[in-house]
Amino acid sequence: MTDVTSSKTTRRPHHWRHDLIELAALFTAVVVADTIAKTIVKGPEGPYLLVFSAIALVATAGFHTWWARRHSHAPPVTTAAPILDAHAEQDAEPAPDEAPEAVETVLWRMRTTVDDTPGSLAALCTVLARLGVDILTLQTHPLTSGTVDEFLLRAPAHLSADHLAHEIAAAGGRDTWTERADTHDLVDTPTRVLGLATRTALDAAELPLALRQLLGRCTLHSVPAVSLTGRPTGEQAPVEGVLEETVMKLRDPSGGTLLIERPYLPFTPTEFARARALVELDARLGPRVPRSQDVLTLPEGNEITVRRADQRDLVAARAMHDRCSARTLNLRYHGPVGDADRYLDHLLSPRFGRTLAVQTASGRLVALGHLLWDGDETEVALLVEDDWQRRGIGSELLGRLVAMAEEDGCESVYAVTQASNTGMVAAMRALNLPLDYQIEEGTLVITARLDSAPRRGERSQQQARQSER
Repeated sequence: MTDVTSSKTTRRPHHWRHDLIELAALFTAVVVADTIAKTIVKGPEGPYLLVFSAIALVATAGFHTWWARRHSHAPPVTTAAPILDAHAEQDAEPAPDEAPEAVETVLWRMRTTVDDTPGSLAALCTVLARLGVDILTLQTHPLTSGTVDEFLLRAPAHLSADHLAHEIAAAGGRDTWTERADTHDLVDTPTRVLGLATRTALDAAELPLALRQLLGRCTLHSVPAVSLTGRPTGEQAPVEGVLEETVMKLRDPSGGTLLIERPYLPFTPTEFARARALVELDARLGPRVPRSQDVLTLPEGNEITVRRADQRDLVAARAMHDRCSARTLNLRYHGPVGDADRYLDHLLSPRFGRTLAVQTASGRLVALGHLLWDGDETEVALLVEDDWQRRGIGSELLGRLVAMAEEDGCESVYAVTQASNTGMVAAMRALNLPLDYQIEEGTLVITARLDSAPRRGERSQQQARQSER
């Protein structure tokens, strides 16, 4: 029910008595006016009084008309307005018990293939909207057999990957692949590609990492044209590269082949073109490493310089090898070294990782630390000249290499050594990271899990206080 009164009920009832009263009043007024007029006309100033009376009558009639119109157009006062305002306030501000609840969400990367027909993408979007999934970014990769759509989604936490894939398949998607994402994936693709190109331009060792971040979870191998023993490997990529679904081959600017594999998720021509552009950029810029260096003071007072190294340091590294004892080389390479030049050329190549060098105030190279890309894993290796061991140089290099691995998003690093190499074991323990040990036929593999971001920040602050640019 409503309290608003209708116009029919507000209209006053009209009766015949009112008409009779008004008619009687009219006759009475005529009689009175006639009497007054005769009296005034017979007087000495009768005509003037009659004119003034007519003017007064007209003025009174006009005032009465104006007053009646003004009050007849005033809006009626009813209770409808407050009631309508109350309903408006209820619509504008829902009751507290009707407020939408906050839903926990997660980020997903999803890729699916649909037919290249009108409405296929709309069907996917409709399903995602029904599931409460928000589309943050969308990329399309046209193929001859359809279109690959790659989404970055914000989905309810309770929505599982299997259920999402099932709903997408019902909407026409096939070969659906999903993976958890993080906030770094919120950067749009052009900005991310430009950032990777900048990192590659500044440091040749960034190319493998840039390709991994560009293509997602994949395995990258750099296969040289000549093996360490000097024999041809038979790996020669065509000039324009090769794309075979889940395998991508690109020409390595340093010789040989860059082999990229991604099981269960074929590469698209768009991804191939982006990867080849990064490799061509690396080839045009040539050898390059950051020129920054840190000067440190050892406990006994000697100053050393820690810097990046590459294949241009091959002569100095070979001279350090000649000064190392057979035992030191055996602990580092787990056996005799027949041709150090080829080993060092491989280790110093930025295609296989990063190398840190330690040199004295006189410029002599006394230690090398390597961070090597081994498929999906990362290896750390150290070599310190005999006369400079037990001075903390190995621990300093290892800490810096682990910091690099953390910054590059590596989940773990491992070191291959011998159980008798107490110095390497002590350096790994000094990292204060969770360690796993595995021994096979006298070879010790120590794996450190990198889950200590605060330590990386503390280490960077310590290095900033000690460094002299």
